[in-house]
Amino acid sequence: MKLDTRAFRYLTAEDWRVLQAVEQGSKNHELVPTPLIQQIAGLRGGSGVHRCISTLAKAGLIAKVKNAKYDGYRLTYGGLDYLALNTHRKSSLLYSLGNQIGVGKESDIYITASPSGRQLVLKLHRLGRISFRSVKANRDYLRHRTTGSWMYLSRLAAQKEYAFMRVLWREGFAVPEPVGWSRHTVLMEFVDAFPLRMIERVPEPGGLHAELMGMIVSLAQRGLIHGDFNEFNILIKEEEVVGKEGEMKLRPILIDFPQTVSTNHVNAKMYFERDVACVKRYFERRFKYVADEEGPLFEDAVRGVEAERRLDVEVEASGFSKKMAKELERYVEVVGGDDDDDQAAAAGQSDDSAQDDDEEGEFDEGEDASEVEGEGDQDAQHDDAELAEQLASWRTGDDLAVKPLRNADYGLLPLDLQEDTGTFTPEKVAAKKKATGWAI
Repeated sequence: MKLDTRAFRYLTAEDWRVLQAVEQGSKNHELVPTPLIQQIAGLRGGSGVHRCISTLAKAGLIAKVKNAKYDGYRLTYGGLDYLALNTHRKSSLLYSLGNQIGVGKESDIYITASPSGRQLVLKLHRLGRISFRSVKANRDYLRHRTTGSWMYLSRLAAQKEYAFMRVLWREGFAVPEPVGWSRHTVLMEFVDAFPLRMIERVPEPGGLHAELMGMIVSLAQRGLIHGDFNEFNILIKEEEVVGKEGEMKLRPILIDFPQTVSTNHVNAKMYFERDVACVKRYFERRFKYVADEEGPLFEDAVRGVEAERRLDVEVEASGFSKKMAKELERYVEVVGGDDDDDQAAAAGQSDDSAQDDDEEGEFDEGEDASEVEGEGDQDAQHDDAELAEQLASWRTGDDLAVKPLRNADYGLLPLDLQEDTGTFTPEKVAAKKKATGWAI
C-alpha cells in the first residue's frame, strides 16, 4: 500500500485515542471488539467512539472484517503508518513528508524533513508484501495468523535495522546515520548517492571491488555478516579528494540491515560466501572485472576476533534478543526463494509491479484475511499467549539529536494536526478505571 497522509491533519485527539486503542487491543485480539475499543480509549458516550471509528475506517486506518462472529475492527498498515508518523512528530524528529524515492522488496522509502529542515529518509517495513505469494508455505510458520503477524515481523525488522545501524554508525562504518525508530519505521540520514546497480561504469573497478570486500571482512571481524550484500543495498557517493581540487572518489555506503546475522550463526559461512559471490558476480557481469585472487574466506575473516569488540553481542544486549532474531530468521528462511521477484521490487523499476505486490500482501478494506486463505469459518479472535507476549514487547520509538542539512524540494508537506494529541497511555486509563470499579 502507498502512504497517504491527507487525513493526518484532520484527525482529532479523540480519533488518535481510538486508533491507539485499536493498536493496544491488537496485542491479544486479531479483531478488536468495539466495546473493548471504547473501554481502552476511555471516551465517555458510545456515540463519540462510533464517530471516531467511522472517521478512521473511511481513512483506511482500521478495517471491518466480513462475516466476523462479533462486531470489531482490525488495525491496517495505514493505521500503523499514522501512529508511527505521529510518534516521530511528537519526538520533534519529523515535520514534513515528501515524495516516495524508493521501493524495496518489502519496504517503502520516503524523503522527509525534520523541524530544523534537515533532509531525512523514512523507511517503512512492510513484511508480507512479497511473501504473501507463498502464503501456503508460510501457513505453518504463521500458525494461521495473518495481519497481526506481518505487523509484528515488520516491527522486528525495523527494530533490528535501527539497532545495527546505530552501533555501525558509532563505530565508523559507512552507513547512513540513524535518527529514530518507531514501530515498523526507521528514520535515517538522507544520503545523496546512487545505488550500485545504476552505475554504468567506474574509473577503477578493482579499487571499488577491493573496498567492498574489505567492508565485508571488516563486518565479520566485528562479529557481523550483512546477509544481503549486493548491488541493490550498496550506495555509491561521489566525494572530493582532500587536497586535490576537482578530483573525485567513489565511496560505498551500505544500507538495509534486517537480514544481518552474527558470525556465530549456524549458517554464517554460507551467508558470508554468498555476500562475496554476489559482489564478484556483479562486477564480472557489469564492469567485466574478475579478481585475481580467490576469497576473502570466512575462516580468515573471523580468525582472531576479539570478544570485547563484537558488535553482535552488544546489539543483543541493547534489546534485540535471540528470540526476536529467531522469529525474523524463520520468516526469511520461508520467503527467501523469490529472488527474481525480490530484485524487481527492490529495483523499483515498475510502479505496476509494486502495486501488484501491495494487492497480494495487503487485504482489501473490509476483507477478512481468513477468507483470502479459504478459511472463512475461522474465528477472528486468537487466545494465543505466545502472540500476546510477543506483541506486548512492541515499543514505539527512540530520540536522537539531529543536525541541519541543505534543503531541496521533494514535495515536502508538513504533518499538521488540528490540536495537540497529547500523550495517551492505556495503562493510566486502565488504572483510572480500576479506581472507579470497572477496569478492563
